[in-house]
Amino acid sequence: MGNPPHRIECCSLHQRANRGNDMLLYAILVFAIAAIGGLVLASSVLRGKLAPWAISLLHALLGASGLVLLILVVLQGAAPARLTAALALLVLAALGGFFLASFHLRKQVAPKAVVLVHAGVAVAGFLTLLSLLLA
Repeated sequence: MGNPPHRIECCSLHQRANRGNDMLLYAILVFAIAAIGGLVLASSVLRGKLAPWAISLLHALLGASGLVLLILVVLQGAAPARLTAALALLVLAALGGFFLASFHLRKQVAPKAVVLVHAGVAVAGFLTLLSLLLA
């Protein structure tokens, strides 16, 4: 009764920073795998064919998972401007992905220009993210 309860720290500041770096690395890996699927999807659309549904869903799931990891990194503390910029670009790419999915749901081949803009924004976001790891 006389002893006050001790606060248990989950981890040191250094350990939290490392966990943030780990999540950043995982996000980059997830986005890289999503990009491979995106190349397959884009090649279908650029040939005038509907993209395979299974790959479309996997691409979307990986993209969403990468975004969740990035959001968790941002929520851990002060995020560098490049991380915020990468997140914004990747969210914008995700919105483009929803637009592309709307064509797929209607069994229409998406406009090639939209596919190229989606890919360009996603690549810009990915490279911005990668620059954080290489800095």
